[in-house]
Amino acid sequence: MKGNLIKNKSFQFSRDIINLYQQLKEEKEFVISKQLLRAATSIGANVVESEAAQSAADFISKLSIASKEARATRYWLLLLQESNLTTISTIPYISEIDSIIRILTSIIKTTRERHQKPQTPNPKSKIQNPKLKN
Repeated sequence: MKGNLIKNKSFQFSRDIINLYQQLKEEKEFVISKQLLRAATSIGANVVESEAAQSAADFISKLSIASKEARATRYWLLLLQESNLTTISTIPYISEIDSIIRILTSIIKTTRERHQKPQTPNPKSKIQNPKLKN
């Protein structure tokens, strides 16, 4: 994969989380690891879906879902780290998910700004006094 930074980063992150999930299963941690796996792999899936968006609004919607999943992923990583359920450090993963969140936020913000309709006054909305002449 080349050319699309967020697509590449989210794909690589999903692969890393799959590997982490395998390690967590070996340590008999099943509940949080499953939630983490679902949230983390959903990020890339939504990024890929955004490539086929039918409109700017659809594109923003898909990336917003990816952003929400990234934030959920961060939550599960922090919970794993703080709960001491595993000996595996999640700090490198937290750093990477923070980077993904920043990129998604930037793309969403930029897309919104570029596709925001300029506010033009509606001439019909002005109350006209027939006694006043222009």
